[in-house]
Amino acid sequence: MKPAGILKRLVRLSHELGREDRHLAILGEGNVSADLGDGTFYVKASGSQLATIDAGGFTRVNLSPVFGALDQPDKTDDEVRKILESCRVDKKGKLPSVETFLHAICLKEGGAHWVGHTHPVSMLKILCSKLGAEPFRRHVFPDAIVVCGRHLAVVPYVDPGIRLAVALRKSLREFMDEYGVAPKVILMVNHGPVILGQTERDVLNTLLMLDKWASVLAGNYAVGEPQFLEERNSDRIENRPDEHYRRRVIGRLK
Repeated sequence: MKPAGILKRLVRLSHELGREDRHLAILGEGNVSADLGDGTFYVKASGSQLATIDAGGFTRVNLSPVFGALDQPDKTDDEVRKILESCRVDKKGKLPSVETFLHAICLKEGGAHWVGHTHPVSMLKILCSKLGAEPFRRHVFPDAIVVCGRHLAVVPYVDPGIRLAVALRKSLREFMDEYGVAPKVILMVNHGPVILGQTERDVLNTLLMLDKWASVLAGNYAVGEPQFLEERNSDRIENRPDEHYRRRVIGRLK
């Protein structure tokens, strides 16, 4: 797909994620990106709002300098800003989001083509509690396994920006070493989820299912505690051929 087509879809995805009634992101929260397949990617510009963004709210950046900066994460805020300025394909373009480093990792190492990060109210009710991400390490209903994956990666709270990206890369690599594949979802405690998608619809579907999952968990704790599925049942859902088929169909739903 040509860059213009990808950018158009990024705008559409942003509007879906920024819908006020969904409570996934408000004001300038959240960011999205998409790989262009030529060593560059589009990412939301700093300060843009998902609900109202247009094509001018995105910046095309070069992947290599962003990724290379992760080898020296102890940089000052001014140094980080200079990296973000220098990585722009169009040097007059808007400054990319400080989470550009995070997106670069998900696209290059995580095998994602589309990445979405928001701050859903339902999820933060749990991620910002003493429970953190622990309730999401087990499942309570099958559809969450089909859409979000059997296992999720977790990152403890780290200051947003390059240091968070380094922590996320560590979690991503540990997950891939253990399971042999990249996670569909990375949960950042006290912050929110990151979705590694293959299509823009994949990102939206996963966030909507995470929102449902978090709401169900909150209700479970309100009336007692969750009745988690047995591990063998969760493994069965993950490996059933019909669920593999359903996963592919859901990913194409408009």
